[in-house]
Formats: sequence, C-alpha cells, structure tokens
Amino acid sequence: MAFTIKVNGNTHSVDVDGDTPLLWVLRDVLGMTGTKFGCGMALCGACTVHVDGVATRSCITSIDSIGNSAITTIEAISATAAGARIQTAWLDREVPQCGYCQSGQIMSASALLASNRHPTDADIDDAMSGNICRCGTYARIREAIKQAAQSTGQGG
Repeated sequence: MAFTIKVNGNTHSVDVDGDTPLLWVLRDVLGMTGTKFGCGMALCGACTVHVDGVATRSCITSIDSIGNSAITTIEAISATAAGARIQTAWLDREVPQCGYCQSGQIMSASALLASNRHPTDADIDDAMSGNICRCGTYARIREAIKQAAQSTGQGG
C-alpha cells in the first residue's frame, strides 16, 4: 500500500504494508539509519523520533497511524532550537560513550526542552525514564539537559 509521509520537512511516498513500524520505513525504505533498533517493544527508547513534536517510539508506531503528521528524526533535530541546544550540550558534556542509545536520548531530551524550557529534575526524570543507556551515562545526560535549558533564551 502506498503512504505519503513527511519526514524532516520532505515528503516521501513509500509502498509498505500499513502495519509496518515507522522505524523500518525510516531505516530500510528511506535509508535514515540514525534512528536505532533496540528492543522492538518501546522499552528502551533507542528508536525515538518526534511525531508532531512529541517523542514517539517508532518501533511500535505503524506507518498507517502517521497520517499527515510531521516526523522529525535525529538527522534533522539540529534544525530545531531545542535540538541544537541539546546537541551542543551533549558535546560539551561529552555524554556519549558507546553512542548507540544517543539518538533516542537526544530526541527525548529535545522534545522535553521544546515543551518545557526550564525542566526540574523530576521533569527530566519523567521525560527520560523510557530511555536506557547501557553505558550508564545518566549523570552526563542530566547535566547536558540542564546546560541546554540554561542556554534557552527568551525566544527559545
């Protein structure tokens, strides 16, 4: 079945079954491999993308549920104000270790900052609770989110 989806500001036509997970459309059909497969059950957060600005697990989101929603992946998150701040803070705080989970971590963190410019520790915990880092970089992730929030200007 043919679907038209908006990914990172571009329109794509894809011919897949309606129950195909968005993750596999992004990776296998569109060649956008920044979004990672982790568990396939929305438990680890590696596959997180934004659907209309909301952090969404692409491994359990079927392509037929997307409709006219705008999808943003790690490949384009730096074009958003929150995403750019998060990526800068990630580098400043040297967050990644192995790096596998980091695209999902960045997507969840940037969705948090886009909706809450000055998150509390509890807000950070809530937003990031579904993202697992096997290397245990949680302290650096929290520091980076706080740094990015502090760099949020009035327009951001």
